Amino acid sequence: MNQKTASFLVALVLLVSVVLPAARAETSPGLKAQTRTLQSLVDEAARKTLDKFADKKLEEKQLSITLIDVRDPEHPAQASFRGNERIYPASVVKLFYLAAAQRWLEDKKIEDTPELQRALEDMIVDSSNEATQYVVDVLTHTTGGYELPPKEMAEWREKRNGVNRYFSSLGYTNINVNQKTFCEDAYGREQVSRGPNGEYRNKLTTNATARLMMEIVTGKAVTPARSQQMMRLLQRDPTKKSSDADSQDIGFSGSALPAGAKFWAKAGWTSVARHDATYIELPTGERFVLVIFTTEHGADHEIIPSLARAVLEGMKNMK
Repeated sequence: MNQKTASFLVALVLLVSVVLPAARAETSPGLKAQTRTLQSLVDEAARKTLDKFADKKLEEKQLSITLIDVRDPEHPAQASFRGNERIYPASVVKLFYLAAAQRWLEDKKIEDTPELQRALEDMIVDSSNEATQYVVDVLTHTTGGYELPPKEMAEWREKRNGVNRYFSSLGYTNINVNQKTFCEDAYGREQVSRGPNGEYRNKLTTNATARLMMEIVTGKAVTPARSQQMMRLLQRDPTKKSSDADSQDIGFSGSALPAGAKFWAKAGWTSVARHDATYIELPTGERFVLVIFTTEHGADHEIIPSLARAVLEGMKNMK
């Protein structure tokens, strides 16, 4: 055996010794069993919720759930109920604009200014649509306004898809994140860009949203320092007193949490949609990402908290 062949074999052995343990860990019987248990938990929580709100005509097609067990961040178990369904995300899309902004800032593609920082905070903490419009303009170098001629509209759309291209490069699929958010409705190029039947409107899946929340929580969304900045904006207070049924602190999954729990979340709601993307830490040690989307039930404030309670009960019973 010559020296070149020997060196190759040594390198091959080293490579196998690194790759095989990782592969075994990813497909270990323990992780597979935990994933099956988690899937049963999600399926049962969905069934209970559908039964409980049957009188309000909650249907399976109006509910999507993704749950990630974060107790072992390197080998998380994940389960979902209709987790790859593309759904209008309301304000949950702001989570994607936040992560993209941190990436752009890290790469120095945009300037870090006091106004941008103010807009990011207002977009997440107060769910401000006006702040979101500013952030989207900064990220894509576009502005709203009157309709454009076809050639200019195509160029505008290409710029607007910058955030989509970023998440596509990371392997995100089945989503569209190139529209601003509005309290009422869009006009001009913003409306035209949605397509005649709204086919190009923002769309997210609970799986994609849970993945992003997981990456922020574990410090992998951009850098650990920037992920921590995002976590500070997303932190909510479940003990907060408010009469606002749409409060991001207590209007969604936060209202289901026991004393001593902590959570970080971005909620979204419209007249028909009601969504919540949250990371929860329980005083008993459970840590998990839970994303719930409901459609055609924007006024039904109890569906998400009720489903979250069902998940909490299931998590407590997991080994």
